[in-house]
Amino acid sequence: MPKTAQGRLKIVKSLAIIDIGSNSVRLVAYEGLTRSPTPIFNEKALCGLGRGVMATGLLAEDAMDKAYEALRRYRVLCDIMKITDVQVIATAAARDAENGAEFLKQCSRIMRVKAQLLTGKREAKLSALGVAYGIHKADGLVADLGGGSLELISVKGSTLGKGVTLPIGVISLQDLSEGNLKKAQKIIRDQLDDLPQLKSAREKSIYVIGGTWRALAKLHMKQRGYPLQVMHNYVIPVRDAKDFTALVERVSTDTIDSIEAVSAARRPLIAHGALVLEELIKKCAPVNIVVSALGVREGLIFERLSKKQLKEDPLIHAAHDLNILRSRSPQHCEEIIDWTDRFMKSTQFEETPDEKRLRHAACLLADIGWRAHPDYRGEQSMNIIANASFIGVDHPGRVYLALAVAYRHMGLGDDQISPRLRELATSRMLDRARILGGALRVAYLITAAMPGVLEYAPLYCTKEALTLEIPAELAPLAGERVFNRLKALARIIGRTPEMLLVE
Repeated sequence: MPKTAQGRLKIVKSLAIIDIGSNSVRLVAYEGLTRSPTPIFNEKALCGLGRGVMATGLLAEDAMDKAYEALRRYRVLCDIMKITDVQVIATAAARDAENGAEFLKQCSRIMRVKAQLLTGKREAKLSALGVAYGIHKADGLVADLGGGSLELISVKGSTLGKGVTLPIGVISLQDLSEGNLKKAQKIIRDQLDDLPQLKSAREKSIYVIGGTWRALAKLHMKQRGYPLQVMHNYVIPVRDAKDFTALVERVSTDTIDSIEAVSAARRPLIAHGALVLEELIKKCAPVNIVVSALGVREGLIFERLSKKQLKEDPLIHAAHDLNILRSRSPQHCEEIIDWTDRFMKSTQFEETPDEKRLRHAACLLADIGWRAHPDYRGEQSMNIIANASFIGVDHPGRVYLALAVAYRHMGLGDDQISPRLRELATSRMLDRARILGGALRVAYLITAAMPGVLEYAPLYCTKEALTLEIPAELAPLAGERVFNRLKALARIIGRTPEMLLVE
């Protein structure tokens, strides 16, 4: 039996990033330095390094001891995982404290790697890189809220603006305001006054990063009964965000419905995080609040990639990796892309570039659930895809991918599909997912998921008919089961089904 994990990519080398922040010290290990970095281990310790720094100018001894303890553990974990590519970074707390330099020397000794102290502007840039290369066609303002500081920087595609850092992290705000929200509100307003970066969000999006804002979004997600558990690219319309932040500020945190979704250590910070977001909304007049799970750490990864790698589509990259790791024949899934390209072109249906990239990703993911029992392949595939750690795709896009593959296994009805999940996609996306699912049902029945067949068995539309050609030497494939699936697909695209045997 093989002694190495077959579910891991063999072409990349793992790396780890340790982020010493004002509230938490976190280790994230990634599968490799790739366009779609996948975490293989993620752990944090809430050390509260930023607590009291604004008042005393020093990192507290007990907070430093907690950080050292966490780092010793992380050093051993990196050794166990055999990761030699380790980066250690520190942000606002170590930056602002008088004893920050000595603290970082000890951190470096423990980790056997020099800890990098990020300037505020570099922190802002790295956060923006995480958003620019983690969210498809990002356009607006990146706001990274930590314990000690808030970084703001504009982003449009891969173009970044000039960043700014402000001393209004949630821990700093608590200390400066002595827990008084009214006083904290004035501090925030003064800091945000007349900042040019805020104009970039007008009638666009604010991309929020940071543990407190993720906790706030998780709370919002739970209260909505949202059908996905993925935080990345979770969108809160601005009106809803205004009402929700006002609620969080007004009532005691422990009385909020679903508050158990937020860790007890994070709850005291929620109101201050809500206050910063509320003031940003007032100043920026955005359309949406978009949560980014990617930030400084992923920015460090993207910074190291080549220009060629950065041009890769992260969704297609991730789907390609899963295809290699889980499909019976990765080549077959690649062939389905070309096969459905020809089919979709023949239908004369309009297909935008974004819809085409989603279809290509769905083709690559079409067979990842084959090891499950046949009765549960659709459900398992749908859950894996809907909740996978993909980047470069929004939640409606996730639903399209999940449903297209679910229809391929379950049939073209909706009786086994969650209505709440379907609500996240547009009618057009649902229709296209069903069409692709119907085509996949035909493809897999004539190929047994093996390559080398589809090239000789085109599926195409004429004005009246939906035609599947079968080579004469494969004539036994042209049976009733295949025709029934062809007929089901023809019905939803308004054509008459026909199978042709060709020499």
